[in-house]
Amino acid sequence: MTDIYLCRHGRTQLNVAGLLRGRLDPDLDLVGHAEARDLAAALRDVGLVRVISSPLSRAVETATPIAEAAEVEVETDERLADRAYGRFDGTPAADVLADYGSFDAAPGVEPSAAVAERAHAVVAELADLGEDVAVAVVSHDAVIRILLDTLTPTPGHTEHVQPRTGCWSLLRHDDTGWHLIRANSKDDPIETALAVTHQTGL
Repeated sequence: MTDIYLCRHGRTQLNVAGLLRGRLDPDLDLVGHAEARDLAAALRDVGLVRVISSPLSRAVETATPIAEAAEVEVETDERLADRAYGRFDGTPAADVLADYGSFDAAPGVEPSAAVAERAHAVVAELADLGEDVAVAVVSHDAVIRILLDTLTPTPGHTEHVQPRTGCWSLLRHDDTGWHLIRANSKDDPIETALAVTHQTGL
């Protein structure tokens, strides 16, 4: 069984402004650094053996305290980088959606299928390790949401809710496939698991 904690990076000023970040490389703002520290504290005791990050600064700055708490090194993987929005980087997301109806319809934007393919390749490699391990993967809202849409489609609608900055989602792989255990959380995962066990009697 492989537990993958999909973490969205902390907040940047471009998030505050509602602008597409894409391949732009802003640093975390003060709130973002606090969110990164909170993530590190939340994941400290889940037994992380690896921390793998998008190479963009906002993700690496979020991954660093998580790795330090787990006493491992940050690894970076280009396949976890944010969706490429081309000339729309730095543009209000709402304007692009108003003009084209979806990001897939906007010219020059990386297709969602391509994002899903590269992100899935990363988590598939982790699942293929064949060990009971916990890994943190730090990436971006579009990457996480598209990956979850592909691996764990939600009944009743086609897209998962956009993850908050500085949150984690637990994606688990076992002999039966992929399972989304918890999404878009900022709670302590250990306390959450204990509460669920108590409620269900399992």
